[in-house]
Amino acid sequence: MPVTLSAVAVFCGSRFGNNPLYRQAAQKTGQVLAEQGIRLIYGGGAHGLMGVVADAALTAGGAVTGVIPDFLETREKMHEGVAELIVVDSMHARKQIMFARADAFWILPGGFGTFDEMMEILTWKQLGQHGKPIILVNVEHWADQVIAMLDAAVAQGFAEPVSRAMIHTVPDIETALAFSQPQTAQQKVPAGQL
Repeated sequence: MPVTLSAVAVFCGSRFGNNPLYRQAAQKTGQVLAEQGIRLIYGGGAHGLMGVVADAALTAGGAVTGVIPDFLETREKMHEGVAELIVVDSMHARKQIMFARADAFWILPGGFGTFDEMMEILTWKQLGQHGKPIILVNVEHWADQVIAMLDAAVAQGFAEPVSRAMIHTVPDIETALAFSQPQTAQQKVPAGQL
């Protein structure tokens, strides 16, 4: 029986970035998730693209879960409009909860924290810990260098092409939605193919 897409974890910046199209993509993300009845799982902050995604989802009537470590309560300013805000004691606990509650992962423009989240969730998939879709939304080519790094890891013999194929790159949110149907447990990549 196919798994339905009920929640998407969105990894993105706690800053806006320099291109206004990043903000537009974040707004579109929150709006599309809400319109599709898909819960947004995100980092719990009110600033930057994280805040934009949450605000857009809430404005469109969507369900939102924020997960934030206690030490970031003031630095990232917790989003007080989110009905379900989970405060945890570490970044690891934040990522674990976001992972457990999401059916798919979308990576929007962001910085070091976004890269960290993307690489950890990709590594877990490579190690056979999940079969959930990972979608890199390459808004205005913001992630071209990240994509080149992933490709270089394969070219240099540090990763297999099958592992590289575990993260899909798409140009926009509509395409991300199309690529986000989760796999069943039987569709996970066998450990011998990693």
